[in-house]
Amino acid sequence: MLAYAVKRLISLAISLLVASAVIFAVVEIAPGDPARFMLGINAQPDTVAALRAELGLDVPKWQRYLDWLGGMAVGDFGTSYTYRTPVAQMVADRLWVSLPLALYALALSTAIAFPAALIAAARRGRGPDVAVMGATQLGVAVPNFWFAMLLVLLFAINLGWFSAGGFPGWDDPLAAIKALTLPAIALALPQAAILARVMRSALIDVLGEDFIRTARAKGLTMPQALWRHGVRNALIPVLTILGLQFAFLLAGAIIIEQVFYLPGLGRLIFQAITQRDLIVVGSVVMLLVFAVIVVNFAVDLAYVAIDPRLRRRA
Repeated sequence: MLAYAVKRLISLAISLLVASAVIFAVVEIAPGDPARFMLGINAQPDTVAALRAELGLDVPKWQRYLDWLGGMAVGDFGTSYTYRTPVAQMVADRLWVSLPLALYALALSTAIAFPAALIAAARRGRGPDVAVMGATQLGVAVPNFWFAMLLVLLFAINLGWFSAGGFPGWDDPLAAIKALTLPAIALALPQAAILARVMRSALIDVLGEDFIRTARAKGLTMPQALWRHGVRNALIPVLTILGLQFAFLLAGAIIIEQVFYLPGLGRLIFQAITQRDLIVVGSVVMLLVFAVIVVNFAVDLAYVAIDPRLRRRA
């Protein structure tokens, strides 16, 4: 297990290094000069040159890349071109919105998907299975931003149970959780539909195994046999989807954050792109790539913990 973890850590480090080079290159080839964008098209060349020197844009690209990489290694992401504040501070402020939102949505999608998949697999081909598959098909087809607007229309405007947008901060945890509830539901339901379909398929594959027939022969009902013996054996594809979903929920909630006017990482990236604040774009994207790779690393370790046979292969 330790040797496998070390191998995966080396792979993680190489992936991060390659990702950093790609991200820096993509940001650098993006058209437009941040200094000229900040000063306007009528700015004098010497003024633009002075601002470029102040922002560190006049040094060679390879040196800027090494400085950026070395700074990230110690938690220094540089200074925002637009707001002139440390990027690390901006990211930390926004992360306290995006991370709880992603965890909240992941918990909701898991709580919905697991019972639905168990019911569908245990009643395969019957009414409950047809109902669950129909609901999941609808969940996959409906865009989450359209569903988010329906939630706002129903629960915020018509019923007045929730606010239509904004985030009050964590000084009042209950108010903060309430503000994240509608966005979390909008993110969770499409993900729950995908997760339920994958888990149902994995559970149906497990149904034909000898240990399920043995459990049934000992008197367990189909739902009991699936819950006690089938779920663990069906978890490997489910863990893959969970890892991908968490990465998507953390990095891909830009539209939902716009709908609910949440000050999260997605909204920060959107604002930084529109303002040509390239150091913020590169740093936040790199942080999200790091989160995705770390989640995949954790999922790989979970594979080995769940299925001991993988330890010998590793």
